[in-house]
Amino acid sequence: MSEHVPARALAPAVAVIIPALDAAATLPATLAALGGAAAEIVVADGGSADATAAVARAAGARVLAAPRGRGVQMAAGIAATWAPWLLLLHADTRLAPGWEAPAGALMVAGEARAGYFRFALDSADPRARRLERLVAWRCRALGLPYGDQGLLLPRALLAAVGGMRPLPLMEDVDLVRRLGRRRLVPLDAAAVTSAARWEREGWRRRSARNLACLGLYAAGMPPRVLVRLYA
Repeated sequence: MSEHVPARALAPAVAVIIPALDAAATLPATLAALGGAAAEIVVADGGSADATAAVARAAGARVLAAPRGRGVQMAAGIAATWAPWLLLLHADTRLAPGWEAPAGALMVAGEARAGYFRFALDSADPRARRLERLVAWRCRALGLPYGDQGLLLPRALLAAVGGMRPLPLMEDVDLVRRLGRRRLVPLDAAAVTSAARWEREGWRRRSARNLACLGLYAAGMPPRVLVRLYA
């Protein structure tokens, strides 16, 4: 095993891939929540104009320059790592304390399955709780967790379903659809995401925009077009 693996790293080894763009405000908490559990942490930077790269390096992560687009950035980060397990994580999402236990249990089970965390928002607004309940229903009923819940999966499983496609948007929906709900496992820990988008744009408006993007994607609209609506 690499000499760079932290002493507290999970076994099997896991590489954390974080696509980032102007994420200096949220990235410190995201990286701090990982503790020493990851064998590798790669921040795939899509050309940030802020201190994202400096923040990542200060926290001990490796910074990789990549073309802008979450799927593109994740694909680059995955290709640059070696660990047999991958944790795909957004730059504004931090894993709650204790996440290592359910993650470790999934990894040692020896099954070709992918785990996702419970969606939570860092807001006391009652509308945040309603949105969390809707996301929980979506995961149960539709088997459709999003990227802001994190995704932990074996590198071999990702390769078996065709890898990470370099999409600018909807890369998470594309991947979980290819995995299929029978290979998706809920993990008993929260992934706490910044509520800044909802608070800035309005809870109904942001949620409606997300739902519209999903519907248009399902109807066949290319992600390169959708990204203009999502931004």
